[in-house]
Amino acid sequence: MTRGGQGLARVAVVVRAGAAPLWWLGVVAAGIGSLPPGLTGRRIGLLAGAALFVLATAAVAYGRRKRYVTLAACAARAGKHDILQDRAVTSRNWRRHHRWWLVLAFLAALGSAFAVPAAAGLLLAGCGAGLWLKAAWLGRRERADEVLLWVRVDWLRGGAGGAAGKRVKAYRSTGIAAGDAAPGGARKKTPALV
Repeated sequence: MTRGGQGLARVAVVVRAGAAPLWWLGVVAAGIGSLPPGLTGRRIGLLAGAALFVLATAAVAYGRRKRYVTLAACAARAGKHDILQDRAVTSRNWRRHHRWWLVLAFLAALGSAFAVPAAAGLLLAGCGAGLWLKAAWLGRRERADEVLLWVRVDWLRGGAGGAAGKRVKAYRSTGIAAGDAAPGGARKKTPALV
């Protein structure tokens, strides 16, 4: 980076990046996994899957919130030489670093359907839903504080721990209009032409 600047990725975008792949892989795995009767039968598999979906959603949505709050509270202002990474680049990098884990999780969910139909697929979908809820919570915090939270890209390499992992020492902050993602990591809505 030029003159000591750092590459920065939006915290909410990093959190949200895994939501769609986990959700859709989980839904597909649950759909395919509900076809074989399995050892437990479809009814028990679907009930177990529904319970796992709720538990996974809550665990992922509420997990490590204290760490996020602590990092956000001591966020330093981003410097003028820092480079803000685009939303699409952040999402693509996350998915590239986690693609084999996603494939293995999908295959494991399909394989487990022969024992407990659809349960593991619904567990995956619950993890995706939990990430969406966590990103939405981050978005509410960003709107309330009128700042956007960023994390150094080099601390995300390897994918260990994500945006609140052990390698992450602090966040940076910018004004609410910086970057190409809205609070919470969603695409910014373009104003309608009249």
